[in-house]
Amino acid sequence: MKKIASLSLFLLLGSCQYFYKPQPSKEDLLKKELNAINWNEVDEYPSISECDKIEDKAQRKQCFFDYLTQTIQQKLSGDTLTVLYPELDTIEVKVTVFPNSTLQFEPQYPKDSVAYDTIKIDSILRAKLIDFPKINPAVKRGIPVKTQFVLPVILHIE
Repeated sequence: MKKIASLSLFLLLGSCQYFYKPQPSKEDLLKKELNAINWNEVDEYPSISECDKIEDKAQRKQCFFDYLTQTIQQKLSGDTLTVLYPELDTIEVKVTVFPNSTLQFEPQYPKDSVAYDTIKIDSILRAKLIDFPKINPAVKRGIPVKTQFVLPVILHIE
């Protein structure tokens, strides 16, 4: 009887090992989660209220980029920039949308930028690219984040 009792006690204690799984540490879980996040993509792109109504993520993104490009083109159209540099038909503008919804515009100059007065172009852009409607920043995991992108802006529209 003692052998049966000790055997059943052994089976009872020994079988618990099959159910025991070591718990990973908090640091291991954090590292695994951080490695799983794609830091080069946002969950939601910057947007404006008109584009927020669109359900499809790609269409909402395109709506925002179209709006921003058209607004920049309108603000720069027929301006001294096109008069000073008639051969300059397109300018690339790096747009930064900060988490607090502020915008920053930086022209990206072509390789032959010595032909242009970059300081004058910068000041024209700073003067004209103001008073934008509220831009909702990009979101990553529920937190507003800074995003940057380059938009080609056509100056001469015929």
